[in-house]
Amino acid sequence: VKLVESGGGSVQTGGSLTLSCEDIGYTGDRGCMAWFRQRPGEGREGVALICTAAYPTKYADSVWGRFTITHGVAKNMVNLQMNSLLPSDTAVYFCARKLGAVASFNGFNYWGQGTQVTVSS
Repeated sequence: VKLVESGGGSVQTGGSLTLSCEDIGYTGDRGCMAWFRQRPGEGREGVALICTAAYPTKYADSVWGRFTITHGVAKNMVNLQMNSLLPSDTAVYFCARKLGAVASFNGFNYWGQGTQVTVSS
């Protein structure tokens, strides 16, 4: 497993950004991929996840209705469309993967390097 992230950057409140992640080390279709974020001085929190079995998704309450996670062209790729961004969404966003299929933010053990998202008011 090797997760490569792209996207991120700076945007004003109400704007949109898309994050992409590709697992270039695993081409199978098991497990789940997710996005987590970490604000300065805080712990890492799950934002959105998608699993390959029946494509279940799960979102944090704080992003429900604003963020959408989807698979890319292949199941080892995932995109996070972020709309109606708020200053509170400012964080480093990490792509993550686990080979288990439970749609839970627990158990992710492979991580990308992180990408900064900054939302200004």
